Formats: sequence, C-alpha cells, structure tokens
Amino acid sequence: MTPAARRALDAAGRLFYERGIHAVGVDLIAAEAGVTKKTLYDRFGSKEQIVVEYLADRDERWRSFLAGYLAAAPTPRARILAVFDASRDWAADRSAKGCSMVNAHAEISDASHPAYPIITGQKAWMLALFTGLAREIAPEGADRLARTLMLLHEGGLVAHGLHVFPGAVEQARDDAERLLTAGEAPGAVDR
Repeated sequence: MTPAARRALDAAGRLFYERGIHAVGVDLIAAEAGVTKKTLYDRFGSKEQIVVEYLADRDERWRSFLAGYLAAAPTPRARILAVFDASRDWAADRSAKGCSMVNAHAEISDASHPAYPIITGQKAWMLALFTGLAREIAPEGADRLARTLMLLHEGGLVAHGLHVFPGAVEQARDDAERLLTAGEAPGAVDR
C-alpha cells in the first residue's frame, strides 16, 4: 500500500468509526488524508471497497492484538479469560464507541454489500475461537459454553459502546470467570 493509500485508509477508519459509515463521504476522507479523490478511486475503486478495507484492517489488527494475550495465557481457562482481558484493553484504547463490526452491521445489514462477509466473518471467527477454547475444558458442552461466552463477550462490548454502565467488559469477564470456576460449564473438566 502506498503512503497516500495508507493515509487514506487510516483517515477513513477513524472517520467511519467516529461518525458512522454512511455519514462519511469520499470528499471528507480525501481531505482528512491530504489526498485527491482520484487517488482514493485509483487505489480503492469505490467507497464500498474503502469500507471493506477498513473493516478487514481493523479485524486483522484485533486478531494480532488478541494473539499476544492468548499466547501469554498458560491454561485453557486463562486463554478464555484472556479474550475478555484483550477486549477490555482494546476497548479502553481503541473502541470508545464499542465494537466496529457491530457498529458497521447497524449500518450494513444487506448481505450483498461487499463488507457484510467481513462483519459476519469476524463474529464467526470469534465464535469458533470460543468453541475451540471451550472444547479444551468442556468437551461435551463446548458449543453451548462457547455461545454463552460469546454472548457475555459481545454483550459487554455493546454495553461498553453504548455507555450503558461503567465496566461492562470487566463485568462480562467476571461473569465468564464465575461460570468457568463454578463448574457450570456442561462437561467441564478441571484444568
């Protein structure tokens, strides 16, 4: 990616996240990035493709960020809780308005939009992650446990983004820890 294209993507990402995808036009992205509209269209082709690139970039950065937390966690339970810890820290630094994928889905619910598979794919990846982690501690009940963890995680992110109450992601983590510690996970084994 050229420096100008990177500036444009960074500007688009900031603007889309802060103001909403539909509220931000190509003219504003170009002005914020210090590039021409021609540069934007030459590199990305359309606003829709800029949205795709923004969401894919954000997802890639999230996965990389999360990988560090997962790698540092010594046990399956610790890895599950590390997802919540990573989300808490990511939200504190990068997501005052909540999950960018959830926010994007509020604006893009048409499955034919090119960004839709990025949005839903990120959530499918998160569920698969929770399922794999749950399988390590609750082989018999991994699917249900993973869905419960996913609901806690996503609910915490949404409540954080909407400023429903302070510490939403932290409470979701605490509830996940209680669930894992209490042995409420069906088929859980002590690890």
